[in-house]
Amino acid sequence: MKFDFIGKSLPRIDAYSKVTGKAIYPQDIYMDGMVYGKTLRSSKPHAYIKVNVEEAEKVSGVLKIYTYKDVPNNNHGVVFKDQEVFCSTKVRRVGDPIAFVVGESEKACLEGLKKIRIEYEDIEGIFDPILAMRDSSPKVHKETNIVYHYKLRKGNIDEGFMRSHVVVENTYKTHMVEHAFLQPEAGIAFIDENGLLSVCVATQYPHYDREEVAAALNIPIDNVRIINACVGGAFGGREDITLQIHLALATLDIQKPVKVVYTREESFISHSKRHPLIMKYKTGADTDGFLQAMEAEIIGDTGAYASWAINVLRKAGVHATGPYYIPDVKVDSYAVYTNNPFAGAMRGFGATQVSIAYEQQMDLLGERLGIDPVTIRMRNILKKGSATGTGQILSDSVPLYKCLEEVVYGIDFYRKFKGGFR
Repeated sequence: MKFDFIGKSLPRIDAYSKVTGKAIYPQDIYMDGMVYGKTLRSSKPHAYIKVNVEEAEKVSGVLKIYTYKDVPNNNHGVVFKDQEVFCSTKVRRVGDPIAFVVGESEKACLEGLKKIRIEYEDIEGIFDPILAMRDSSPKVHKETNIVYHYKLRKGNIDEGFMRSHVVVENTYKTHMVEHAFLQPEAGIAFIDENGLLSVCVATQYPHYDREEVAAALNIPIDNVRIINACVGGAFGGREDITLQIHLALATLDIQKPVKVVYTREESFISHSKRHPLIMKYKTGADTDGFLQAMEAEIIGDTGAYASWAINVLRKAGVHATGPYYIPDVKVDSYAVYTNNPFAGAMRGFGATQVSIAYEQQMDLLGERLGIDPVTIRMRNILKKGSATGTGQILSDSVPLYKCLEEVVYGIDFYRKFKGGFR
């Protein structure tokens, strides 16, 4: 069989245009007759709202101002449709979109934004995911703030801890992280030569964008075209809708190309973040450092909207044991609504955060037992034929032991850190 691409080092198709500055990003696109758009966003984390755009519509150069009343199906979301295209009666986070001003110039749009009157009626917010899980806490959406609960059970956790000579318990926390990609969100929508509603954006999921635009505007999906321009970084932050529906709505209505470019500040408050996790771990090992049991409770703050919370907290639960064999395992992971910025996809999808917990547990167990941090890992690391925390048998491609071994010899670990360990 002839392989033209597999196993070969080939030049990236877009490499030359990017390094020479010739690549076309959404903000580089200009079209004859195009107009501009700007989004008005909430300054409150939790409040009922009333919107008045009458004075703003009188601003010279403002063509139209869109609110929830203009959207046929005013919701979207990658898993749950829990986000509104424009907030109707309530905002749930700072940065929620409320109105979209379209004007002949960016200056006209900005002047229009200043004239929109928002009447806020503050609602008690909830910003701690642990408190948010209580029945008595303010509700971000409906009857509960718990979006998702993942359970993992393997073996008998009580027997595992009874076999353990040493047990270590700790709580670990990771913080929210901004993607900070180089290119803030930007896009342009237009009606193409075939009469299709076309939206040119930098996105990670053009097929999902197409579905969500069509659903929100209540038009056939075959009438929507998503053009993925060059992407100036993403890391998961472009998996959710930001400006796509706003652009499509305005273009479909006024039949003109509409362009939007976010500022860095707007980018910060508009898209998802990495989930902050609170991880309570209890890990036991025998006298030789072999792991016997691990119990973990993981609480993920998904903020005002679910986004990819189900996937992220499931991954966190699945990977809670790390690259180690543990006979008895109990894990409960939760995704919880709060009025914080919403969290979604970011490199690692939940597996990144839990490594902070399980690796520190390994270090502490080794310290209590007088076993160096490499040896205790070597004794427990997954190998071919091992069962993971979920019971999956690893049949091939498990090079962890070899990888760690190479690192150990590469840094001459045992010579440098041999004192005080057995």
